Amino acid sequence: MKTSVAVEERPKRVHKPKVVDVKSVDFAYAQTKREHLILQNINLSLYEHELVCVLGPSGCGKSSLLNILAGFQHPTTGTVMIHGDEQTKPNPDVGVVFQHPNLFPWLTIEKNIEFGLKMQKVAKEERKQLVANYLQLVDLTSASKKLPHQLSGGMKQRAAIARTLATDPKVILMDEPFSALDALTREVMQQHLLTIWNQTKKCIFFITHDVEEALKLATRIIVMHPKPGRVVLDTQNPLQSGRYEEGTFQYHEKFMELRQFFISKIREQA
Repeated sequence: MKTSVAVEERPKRVHKPKVVDVKSVDFAYAQTKREHLILQNINLSLYEHELVCVLGPSGCGKSSLLNILAGFQHPTTGTVMIHGDEQTKPNPDVGVVFQHPNLFPWLTIEKNIEFGLKMQKVAKEERKQLVANYLQLVDLTSASKKLPHQLSGGMKQRAAIARTLATDPKVILMDEPFSALDALTREVMQQHLLTIWNQTKKCIFFITHDVEEALKLATRIIVMHPKPGRVVLDTQNPLQSGRYEEGTFQYHEKFMELRQFFISKIREQA
């Protein structure tokens, strides 16, 4: 589909420090004495203060790619580098936020946020200050002594984001973190994420099925196709050169044109 909004079919050269470098990654698993190829020839780089959204139909390998970046799975061929070091196992440089918050139900919110810092043997006073800072960043200071079951879905996800941020990872991977939330809470969480991202300047790799969410959040959008999973589009988000008035963003003509363009792109070969 043609659109009057320019969409560059390759990422622009970025003059920022590189955080993640994925080179020629294939991923397959054995299936009835044969290998089933999930990902094929994935090449991409992620940079500081980028918010990269990944779109694609179910089965295109988005979550498999995230698991490889996290070190939960190993590529069959190719390499993943995090700040110049090969990624072979989970490590503190890579933070992950899942669809469900996965907070420890027996710990208060502040203790949940503190947990990773204790594992890193950060001194008690420094832990206390860091926890206070991140509680304030995600607007949960007043809920610090509560247990997870006492919080709403959005609050729990904000706590999960704070817990991830507290250990100061180089890159944050987010696997559809808002998909289980109702529409209004999801919009609030999107705005919270943009605020957090702008303050922390972290590199964020964000998987979503929602084209509108990608257009609202991303500096860059990647589209994947299945059988096997591969990148078919990697482009800067044209809308991010200037933000529109909050609450009217999705009704702007450019937004609607781009929404239809990306939906059409996802449907190709889906």
